[in-house]
Amino acid sequence: MGETVRELSYSQAIQEAMAIAMEADERVILMGEDIGVYGGAFQVTGDLIERFGPDRVMDTPISELGGAGVAVGAAVTGLRPIFEFQFSDFATLGMEQIVNQAAKMRFMLGGEVSVPVVMRFPAGSGTGAAAQHSQSLEAWLAHVPGLKVLQPATAHDAKGMLLAAIADPDPVMIFEHKLLYKMKGPVPEGHYTVPIGKAQIRREGKDLTIVATSIMVHKALEAAEILAGEGIDIEVVDLRTIRPIDRETVIESVKKTSRLLCVYEAVKTLGIGAEISALVAESEAFDYLDAPIVRLGGAEVPIPYNPELEKAAVPQVPGIVAAARDLVKGVR
Repeated sequence: MGETVRELSYSQAIQEAMAIAMEADERVILMGEDIGVYGGAFQVTGDLIERFGPDRVMDTPISELGGAGVAVGAAVTGLRPIFEFQFSDFATLGMEQIVNQAAKMRFMLGGEVSVPVVMRFPAGSGTGAAAQHSQSLEAWLAHVPGLKVLQPATAHDAKGMLLAAIADPDPVMIFEHKLLYKMKGPVPEGHYTVPIGKAQIRREGKDLTIVATSIMVHKALEAAEILAGEGIDIEVVDLRTIRPIDRETVIESVKKTSRLLCVYEAVKTLGIGAEISALVAESEAFDYLDAPIVRLGGAEVPIPYNPELEKAAVPQVPGIVAAARDLVKGVR
């Protein structure tokens, strides 16, 4: 008998993953601001406090540094905490615990200690939350050895990657774009994992590789359908994990298409697109390139509150179409 697959939203898939992990292992606990009685700022934890009680679904004080520190300490003592930052922007307040403690502890103690903590970050623009609640800061944490950094783009991957992260012995940071929470997709019942560090080719093509992350995967796929009507065949690679990066999938795709466009919501400068560009430039794929590598990232501004300016500050489908068309037709 085959597995049962249902349509779930991205947030439902995350909640299901947490429930499965908590049922299977009493060491798995949830922590974060308003995740208990309120069910989370984006209602992702939902009714888990009713199912597992306040000892395992814990509302923390409004102190990201303190909450993250307790989560790291809990992981060191043998628990498997999942800590939710209410917004990814608030990672700035917990950087000491993330960067100096969680990421370094195994190294500094000679491999004798692991820190199996998962931290979840609702991220990105599109909700009118303005400059302090709309940032995409994943590249910050991806710069830190000792951390794994994930950006699942589908409900299927949101569940499978979270379950993989919970089982991982090291700290895993998961950035969840807020606009994805209501997006539905097929999700198998029960326990399954999606491998950390493995990209997914979402659409095969021969004329141009678009490497995208998070919400931009869906925008790239939409752009690819538009360009298909013009006879331009786009390959879309969903990076899924930005540390560690799946070099092989990216390199092989670029060798096939001879062109590369990197699309991501975070500010263009020093973003994940720069790392992908360097990775290709330093590999054998460089000799296959028929055009310059192009990065399409966010504007060099804080995210505006005004809805039209907010849209203008991050890549949208028309911009992806234009950049891809120019690359394939040799305009650049």
